[in-house]
Amino acid sequence: MDNFVAIDVETANMEPTSICAIGAVKVIDGSIVEKAYELVKPEPNYYLRNFSENIHGIRHEDTEYAPTFDKAWKVFSNLIDNLPLVAHNKSFDERCLRSAFRTYRMDYPDYKFFCTLQAARKLIPRQLCGGYSLPILCNFLGIPFSHHHNALSDAEAAAKIAMVIL
Repeated sequence: MDNFVAIDVETANMEPTSICAIGAVKVIDGSIVEKAYELVKPEPNYYLRNFSENIHGIRHEDTEYAPTFDKAWKVFSNLIDNLPLVAHNKSFDERCLRSAFRTYRMDYPDYKFFCTLQAARKLIPRQLCGGYSLPILCNFLGIPFSHHHNALSDAEAAAKIAMVIL
């Protein structure tokens, strides 16, 4: 794929509407041209579980004065325009986005959505790469990667994987 936006969301807890961070990386003609990251106040104002906080490091204090999803999404809507979306495990990210759109009574644009996790499972034998998590897959493909579970880092990793396997 040469033109798309890779996206990743982090959630405050098990509720798909509890998006607390969004990262996106825009790829045009096979090159990363723009990046965006926003902390989001999860609303209704779900608590941040210790489990989630330990995974992504986002605390209640970090999101207390952040924009709610409906306001934060305007940045991403402009970035996406009419491009398809890519995510690593799109079923999670797409479910969260659809849930947040419903919560805020926003019309979901039915984005064309591709999944680097599904593509990797089809193209690369597990015994060859050792697994399909972002860190393992990036290591296998020779893609530098750090800050796993940071929405922008994960979106950038998904973008780079997509440029190789989609």
